[in-house]
This record gives sequence, C-alpha cells and structure tokens, in this order.
Amino acid sequence: MFQRLQKRWKVNGLQLLLILCTFAIGGSLTGYAGRKLMDIFFIDSNWLWIIVYILLITLLWPLSVLLVSIPFGQYRFFTGYLKKMGKRLGIGKRQEVGGSRKSATNPLTTHHSPLTRIAIFASGAGSNAQKIIDHFRNSAIIKISLIVCNKAGAGVINIAAKEDIPVLLIEKEKFFRGDAYVDELKENKIDLIVLAGFLWKIPLAIIKAFPNRIVNIHPALLPKYGGKGMYGNFVHEAVLNAKEKESGITIHYVDEHYDNGDMIFQAKCEVAEDDTLETLAQRIHKLEHEYYPKVIEDLIKKSGF
Repeated sequence: MFQRLQKRWKVNGLQLLLILCTFAIGGSLTGYAGRKLMDIFFIDSNWLWIIVYILLITLLWPLSVLLVSIPFGQYRFFTGYLKKMGKRLGIGKRQEVGGSRKSATNPLTTHHSPLTRIAIFASGAGSNAQKIIDHFRNSAIIKISLIVCNKAGAGVINIAAKEDIPVLLIEKEKFFRGDAYVDELKENKIDLIVLAGFLWKIPLAIIKAFPNRIVNIHPALLPKYGGKGMYGNFVHEAVLNAKEKESGITIHYVDEHYDNGDMIFQAKCEVAEDDTLETLAQRIHKLEHEYYPKVIEDLIKKSGF
C-alpha cells in the first residue's frame, strides 16, 4: 500500500510519512474545530445538524491540512494536491469565449489552463530530463506531461516508465518530412518544449507551432563551439584543443538554425590545464543539472504562464 502511494505521489519514504501525518493531524483538527463551531449553532433537528456539520468540515478540511502542512514542510505538496482535487470536481476551470483564445504579444503568455505542460525531447540516458522531472515533481503549476524520444533503447524511456510519464517515440520520416508530430504535441496540450540532449534538428513545422516556446541547453558558451555536429564530447574536445580557459553552458531559445536562438542564460566554469574529456564533461553536467530546471521555472513564471 505504502509503495503504491509513493509511486502515485512520486515521493520518497520520509516525505510519505510526513504527508500521512499531515493528513491524520489535519483530519483531527478539522473534526475538533467542526464540533467547536457547531456548539455555536442551535439546531434541534438531527438530520439538519448532520448536513450543516458535513458542509462545515468540507470547508475546514483544506484549511486544516494546509495549516498543518507548513511545519511538516509539505505545503507545496498539499497546494498541488488540493488544486488537483479542485480540477476533478470542476472547480476553477477557465471558460473560453467563442471557442478561441486571445494571443498576447509574448507567445508564452498564451495559455489554456493554470497548469503549464512541458514536453521533454531527449535522445540519450536522460540525466537532465531526470533533474527537470525531480525539480517539478510536486509543482502545482508545472507538469512534465510528455517525453519525446527518437531512440527506442534510450535510457530516458526507462526514466519515463519509472516516473509514469507518457512517451512519444518518433521516427525520421514523419518528423522531418511529415507534420513533425505537431498534432500529437497539441493533443497533449503542450505549452513548452524543453530539449535535453536531443540530437535531431527541430523542424520548421514545430518551430512555427511553438514560437519562442522551445528551449535548449548547449554544453559550451555560445556563440563559440556551436553548430551542426557540435554536441557532447565533440564540444568538449574542441574546447580542450583550443586551450580555452573557461567553458560552461548556454540555455537559449530554438530557431531554424543550430544553436542560434536568443540566449536566455549562461553559466561558466574553469577549464584546468590537466582536464580530460571526462573531467570537463563532469563539470559541465554539474552546471546543467544545477541551472537548467531553475532557469526553466524562472522562464515560465516571468513569461506569464
């Protein structure tokens, strides 16, 4: 039972214990507060008393668990949990007028619900994808809704299975000469595309469908060491051969050219004289894991999602 709850809520053992304690104490607090408040009312009819009491504890319970969740450090989980309950009950849904949405100047501000849905495009092991998933695991406003991958045996597919995230496995013909899976992305209500070690060039069809809503991370300080074929160790090898004193990461928007979109963020690190491909790659990975999820979150918040 507890393992099922851990998997369903995507939490570790300690967090599950704190969540269950919050539920228990919050429920007890709700009952106590409800009985105290009912003493104020003078209701003779038993059935009316029961109805009023049920309505009262229904209103008190969310407030109680949120209050208890603060000292237990689970406020973020419970705000997300209560919002999901509200959506299931049809509370707080936005209504569209005339079946259309109005577009703002910044395309990132065009959004159909309070929840921002991200599709992660990845081709390899998925270490950056895992860090992004972990970062947004309990977010009430941002959800990793889809993993898009072009390799059937890629490690990121195993991560998606473990995290219970749908996978869209794509093939070249449709991606480059068909509709580029735009329909599938729209069916999944994707708002933002995040490239995390995705080795295929993004076709124009997707760029047009998601203008300024595709971001990528590059393992060097662009505009240096970018372009076709510059990924992974090829980048680090070029940096070492040029005897650069520093390298780093660049997070940028994606356009129709390799590594050419507007820059969003850069972080730097030293290149030591005795660095190898492996040691430099480790340092760059550390920067990627530290900054990419945070920059994505900041971008979404600042862009009005």
